[in-house]
Amino acid sequence: MPTAVVRVIVDAEGELSDDRFRAGVQSLRDQGWTVIAASDPIPEYGRDVELIIDVDVRNATAEQYVALCADAFGIPARPGIVTYVSRGTDDDAVGVLTRFGTRGEVERLLEDGEEIVRVRIPRIEERRVPESRLLTAMEAALNAEVRIEFI
Repeated sequence: MPTAVVRVIVDAEGELSDDRFRAGVQSLRDQGWTVIAASDPIPEYGRDVELIIDVDVRNATAEQYVALCADAFGIPARPGIVTYVSRGTDDDAVGVLTRFGTRGEVERLLEDGEEIVRVRIPRIEERRVPESRLLTAMEAALNAEVRIEFI
């Protein structure tokens, strides 16, 4: 199951008191969200939170996560960077393919004692999916050599 880390900037200018910031974090946690946020010391400005999200369970848009945080903190929030936690599984490989808007077959092989991951993608995707970017993302997610084949 893909896990996203959604960063939301909730107090870029230092408008919130420490107590209000803590209350906003607690509000998100009370709603069942897993939240990572600075606690002690809390920065004076540039405050953000990171929501840890199991994408298969809670898959909303970045705007929805920003709105959730704006409600919890009572001031406008803005989106930060979204990253994904990888455990090097085939599910992670499929998640990368999905984020590129494609599908494919993932196969693990051993060559000379080294793990190789072969990803087969329909040839029709070759023009649409940037192979070098996909290769980089796949290798980062899997921590293995990846070979992409268009079939």
